[in-house]
Amino acid sequence: MSNNMFCYQCQETAQGTGCTSIGVCGKTSTTSGLQDLLIYADKGVAAISSVLRKNGKATEIIKNRVNRYLVNSLFITITNANFDDNHILDEVRVGLKLRDELKALATADELKEAEKYGADLVNWHLETDEDLIKFSEDQSVVGILRTENEDVRSLRELAIYGLKGMSAYAEHAMNLGKTNDEIFSFTEKVLLSTMDDSLTADELVALVLEVGEYGVKVMALLDEANTSVLGTPEITKVKIGAGTRPGILISGHDLWDLKQLLEQSKDSGVDIYTHSEMLPGHAYPELKKYPHFYGNYGNAWWDQRKDFTNFNGPIVFTTNCIVPPTKNATYKDRVFTTNAAGFPGWKRIKVNADGTKDFSEIIELAKTCQPPVEVESGEITVGFAHNQVLSLADTVVENIKNGSIRKFVVMSGCDGRMSQRHYYTEFAEKLPKDTIILTSGCAKFKYNKLNLGDINGIPRVLDAGQCNDSYSWAVVALKLKEVFNLNDINELPIVFNVAWYEQKAVIVLLALLYLGVKNIHLGPTLPGFLSANVAKVLVENFGIAGITTVEEDLKKFDLA
Repeated sequence: MSNNMFCYQCQETAQGTGCTSIGVCGKTSTTSGLQDLLIYADKGVAAISSVLRKNGKATEIIKNRVNRYLVNSLFITITNANFDDNHILDEVRVGLKLRDELKALATADELKEAEKYGADLVNWHLETDEDLIKFSEDQSVVGILRTENEDVRSLRELAIYGLKGMSAYAEHAMNLGKTNDEIFSFTEKVLLSTMDDSLTADELVALVLEVGEYGVKVMALLDEANTSVLGTPEITKVKIGAGTRPGILISGHDLWDLKQLLEQSKDSGVDIYTHSEMLPGHAYPELKKYPHFYGNYGNAWWDQRKDFTNFNGPIVFTTNCIVPPTKNATYKDRVFTTNAAGFPGWKRIKVNADGTKDFSEIIELAKTCQPPVEVESGEITVGFAHNQVLSLADTVVENIKNGSIRKFVVMSGCDGRMSQRHYYTEFAEKLPKDTIILTSGCAKFKYNKLNLGDINGIPRVLDAGQCNDSYSWAVVALKLKEVFNLNDINELPIVFNVAWYEQKAVIVLLALLYLGVKNIHLGPTLPGFLSANVAKVLVENFGIAGITTVEEDLKKFDLA
């Protein structure tokens, strides 16, 4: 195994500059290189597909195979999604086969047009796994460092990381039956733009903001998919203790998997618990109707080794947020993965041709396990998506006008294991009593179990849901801008103190920038993939800033 890698896509990247021997997330240099190779294969598929798509050819292959392949393979490369080299190699081979099928349908002129991004992109092929692994180790060809100019590299990677987050949300929507061809066409555009040396820095900045625009479209599409299939989220109290029956713990983000698991286990004598970002599932009417949907177990993704040990039953990873288990972990033989997620030795739940899955093996295993160990008790409240908040609009507006609510603080984003993230707990605790926290994503686990009270019946922590539900706060902000007849969204009494970790947070950030939101504070550290010049552009044009101390930031936000 080579020690040659470079990855700086997540917040925990080594020394804030890049992992070069092994990922802080736990991925090896081989896994990192194969993920880079998978992105390279995506670009080869996109080169041919984009030409045929434009010319109205291969429509069935593009619709039924290319679109899903691109978003799923991009999803595989998100931080903590997939550590299984064999699975990633299989996906590379699927991409090469798909690319070659498309090439067979192209004319000589179409192939020439596709090759303008690089003939090797369209034509390379290697037979053995060993050759593929060796090729993946060449940073000058398939890796991040193939782009020598630091600023160009920074902008290209910013666009790709936003695209990875966007693809995750597009796949969730697709699983629920909602797609948009414009989104898939744009995915190809971004992949190929990172191979276009003619683009100037200004054009790449414009591309990054366009990624933000499509991020808004994808989050709106997923919101439509979730509500059309699962109903509109309702304000719901969720138990955080444990019952007396065996349980299955479902983690990740895919609500369609949760729906199928609930349906298949409804008469089994097994309870279903959510973990981390699956917590918001309890607010959807079509999910909460199942009496064996017991509650939420544990905390954010990074604490899973402790949570999974205590749970006793099987765990299902529907997406990213995997922490590699220790060598002696007691739970490693009862973890299953599906979709883009994968880990060596863990069983995969296959997807049937119609998109359904069979969870029977997991359900049978659960019946043989002890009930979860109860490590806490009580309830937390979820379900404050934009429809619920807007239904309270008159009450909210009245409380703003009479001074009961002075400011809203958006604290959406990601949680993580670094000790400096305790900042967000302390920040929430020290906020004045006339402020309301608007949250979404797993960042909530830093403060959603605190007793922060309410303002005239409005809870001081309003949880819109998963990271993609950050879209809700954009909808709410735009509505308040209209209600108060303001010219600029930044005139609202809303401040943004956002935590980030991986690429889904990147697309949320880019979406907010596209919508015109300025002066976002981002922490606990600024991204390592921002070069000094690109960071300067974000600071000067959008007011992006880092965090300092709780006391200093409260003063800066006029919240002291």
